[in-house]
Amino acid sequence: MVNIERPHIEIKPRIYLPADFDFKTWDDLEPFYEELKTREIKNGQDLRKWLIDRNEVEVFLSEEGAWRYIHYTRNTEDETIRSRYQFFINEIKPKVAPYSNDLDKKFIESPFLNELNEEAYHIYIRAVKNELELYREENIALYVKSEEKSQEYADLMSQMTIDYQGHEYTLSQAARFMKDPDRNVRREIFEKTKARKMQDAAKLDDIFTELVKIRHQIALNAGFNNYRDYKFKALGRFDYTMDDVYKFHQSIKDEIVPLVDELTEKRKEELNVDTLRPYDLDVDTSGKPALQPYKDSDDLIQKTVECLSKLHPVLGEYILIMNEKGYLDLDSRKGKAPGGYNYPLDEVGIPFIFMNSSGKFRDLITMLHESGHAVHSFLTRNLYINAFKHSPSEVAELASMSMELLSMDYWNVFFKNEDDLVRAKEEQLSGIIEILPWIATIDKFQNWAYTHPEHTLQERNAAWIEIFEEFYPPLVNWDGYEDYKAKRWQGQLHIFETPFYYIEYGIAQLGALAVWKNYEENASKGLEQYLSALKLGYTVPVPEIYKTAGIAFDFSRDYIHELSQFIRTELESLNKEKITK
Repeated sequence: MVNIERPHIEIKPRIYLPADFDFKTWDDLEPFYEELKTREIKNGQDLRKWLIDRNEVEVFLSEEGAWRYIHYTRNTEDETIRSRYQFFINEIKPKVAPYSNDLDKKFIESPFLNELNEEAYHIYIRAVKNELELYREENIALYVKSEEKSQEYADLMSQMTIDYQGHEYTLSQAARFMKDPDRNVRREIFEKTKARKMQDAAKLDDIFTELVKIRHQIALNAGFNNYRDYKFKALGRFDYTMDDVYKFHQSIKDEIVPLVDELTEKRKEELNVDTLRPYDLDVDTSGKPALQPYKDSDDLIQKTVECLSKLHPVLGEYILIMNEKGYLDLDSRKGKAPGGYNYPLDEVGIPFIFMNSSGKFRDLITMLHESGHAVHSFLTRNLYINAFKHSPSEVAELASMSMELLSMDYWNVFFKNEDDLVRAKEEQLSGIIEILPWIATIDKFQNWAYTHPEHTLQERNAAWIEIFEEFYPPLVNWDGYEDYKAKRWQGQLHIFETPFYYIEYGIAQLGALAVWKNYEENASKGLEQYLSALKLGYTVPVPEIYKTAGIAFDFSRDYIHELSQFIRTELESLNKEKITK
């Protein structure tokens, strides 16, 4: 059994801030920042103490911001909740930013910096220097504007519903009908969804146009030619280059797109249709009803706990703790923001999972994905500097995507019927193949948009279509839906809320396949390597974390080819099993 710490949830007592400290205005917080800014540091021990005190303030503020965001996304229609979140974004964060920059300077310029000689501090110091290089005071107001625009996106998306057979459904709830064996049902839902999204397409275009303008100015202020190059540095991508990103796009096109074409052609044959349409892409080709891995959110939680406990007993306990604390909000409803996330709560040390479940198989995958993030949060909760806990996305998404695959041996918890179990695994592996071109598409589109900041709406539509068709050859007939095809990118919330945070999913997906491959060859060793890597947080460079997991930090064509052949073999094995049954 892999040795990981059993949950002993104890909030560390505050040392610097009062135990009952809370704040209503900036005036309550400023004295602590001012004291840190002016404190005399006489030796290395003083520097460590100063760093721990600063960390305590930042942990407090991080958790305060987290809760305001969580409450807002759970109910975007509540004006009190909205105003509290906006106050934090508009009034608190802009005042913190100059102090944070001053404290970064104080830290880097300390004559005792070299006494922090542990490798974890080297990683942290590198990140702080990066922040200092990027900081411009004139960008603070622009960051606020960018977040406000992103909030407009969440507001619009949270209000989208359709009416079907006398019932109102959120778009997430309606998506389950795309699994219906009846093609007429799928077409009707698709067209209703299309109509509802197109109703606000112009507004979403306007939001993105404004975001590009704001973000381009942020880049110019920081001395960059475009926001793409600025954001690459801001995301702390120290271990690969833009050339590597371009190679990733090309490798996906060369190695994965042909696999997608094979799966798409196979789908067309099995559905026995003359032309494959967009509403034919999610239905099970067997003609059987959609998979139903759970009855309701309580059932989903219970089964997730059981599944993860079979992988390792402690992992299930983590989810139980979150449920007992009320840190799970899984059901889709009107007024709830779209998407899903795991939000670490840095002071209490227990994360929060938010998602929009509506009875679909993908909800199970989302739950397992976010559970992987949650496990990562629990395993790093005792690292004493907050920056050590929060890994770059290439590692964070490795945690979540690997959990999707590692848990598959125990999916019989969700699928008692063997045929359903095989179907579920097949859908998961096919989904991995199909998501990689989408990741490349979204990333390449963002690269184009921000390196052509003056583009017109017509140029944007044309660029999207050209990039989309590069990764999705014309096996699917979009006749009659061309306007919707040109706006498919609008459904990807990362474009609006977390720009350029998406290729990490592709990099991590490759890593997750390698983690699963190791696990299939030696379950105990594979799981131990995976958990050991997560425990590191961000105390060593990304390639070393991957090495600890027993895999390579590599997204070259040769590596992608090797992993694509592995997943092809696994799919063929499932297909044989299905035929045998």
